[in-house]
Amino acid sequence: MPVTTSIQPALPAHAASEHHFSYLPDMQQLVLQGLFAWFGMLMGSWASRIPALTQHLHMSHTQLSLVLLCAGLGAVLSIMLSGYWLSRFSSTGILRTGSAALLSSLMAIGAMPTVPWLMLAVFMLGIAASLLDVALNTVATQEEHSKGLPILSRLHACACAGGLAGITLGSLMAWMDISPLLHFSLIALPMLYLLPAWIRKLKQVRQVSRPKTSSRLGQGSLSWLGALGFMGAIAEGSIAGWSGIFMKEQYGTGEGFAPMALLVFSVMMLLARLQGDQLKNIYGAQKLVCCGGLMASAGMFVASFSANQYLALAGFALTGLGLALLCPFIFSAAGNQGTAALSSLAIMSYGGGLMGPPLLGTIAQTLGLQAVMVLTGTLMLGIALASLHTRWNLGLNAIAATDERMVLKSNECFQSA
Repeated sequence: MPVTTSIQPALPAHAASEHHFSYLPDMQQLVLQGLFAWFGMLMGSWASRIPALTQHLHMSHTQLSLVLLCAGLGAVLSIMLSGYWLSRFSSTGILRTGSAALLSSLMAIGAMPTVPWLMLAVFMLGIAASLLDVALNTVATQEEHSKGLPILSRLHACACAGGLAGITLGSLMAWMDISPLLHFSLIALPMLYLLPAWIRKLKQVRQVSRPKTSSRLGQGSLSWLGALGFMGAIAEGSIAGWSGIFMKEQYGTGEGFAPMALLVFSVMMLLARLQGDQLKNIYGAQKLVCCGGLMASAGMFVASFSANQYLALAGFALTGLGLALLCPFIFSAAGNQGTAALSSLAIMSYGGGLMGPPLLGTIAQTLGLQAVMVLTGTLMLGIALASLHTRWNLGLNAIAATDERMVLKSNECFQSA
């Protein structure tokens, strides 16, 4: 006789997440949040002391652009090898090695006596930072698919919080007239001992199987993700590398006030990313990135043509709010296609970081930093337009279709029973 049962087939993970949206306080996510925050803190510390390093070594705009170019060269070199390293070594091993290299490079930057030596140290910083970036986002996207819940926006918010702490600390150190070497040593030396123990708590996440789709960003709709990453990297690099110097030259601010532009930019990024995953469930990635691009563009034009430094800070704040969700959303979309697409997106993003410094440096040398900020605002308009051509749920749609077929087969089994 037929067997009746009240047990229903389980919803797919992605479908279930639409009905129950939460963040489980497990150790894996706590470790990831801590690592993202630590990474952001180091990058914020480095960016906040660029004006001090520029003044100490008497660098011109062209020399500074070449220094930042070295970071991009190191990043691209590292990204090209990251796929091989991730396939041969564990993510925890890469994180331990990369974190030690990043901390050592940061201290070396503060100690370099000449511009050529600084270029070498920044090159090594780019290698270590990009390797950690890809490794962290790979583990994070695997965790996201394993749990069936969007978490990348919150993890990137942790990076923003860390960056905010690093920028605040850098501004305080500059106000206290503490050298970059002592500043970097104070934050790097303790972490050399603490980080390995923290990384050991990170567990390997099983790679979730995905439908076979194009994993190259130069093919199909994924090329638009690469374009967004490319433009977004130039825009963020422009603000991180030039906003402090822009505030000093355009509005005559002091060295302690100059990092405030990057500070308010990061604060608004943090606030937006804390709500990004919930907003994505409600409005979708496309609407958020498009509206954010328009908002960020408006903010850059306000910062470029303000009557005083306080209105300029408001413009940088609006830019941070608009640009906040671009990075986590494109990495999440690329992560749906696996590690290969994620690495390809990272190459395109760091390619923007590679081409941005010499381009912006040339413009700053010939037309001034105001022209650099106007160009950055124009790029953000391009981000808004490119987002309209991007298929944000390419991988998830395929996964959901596979899950739906599994549920239908499960229903058929119950009915036949």
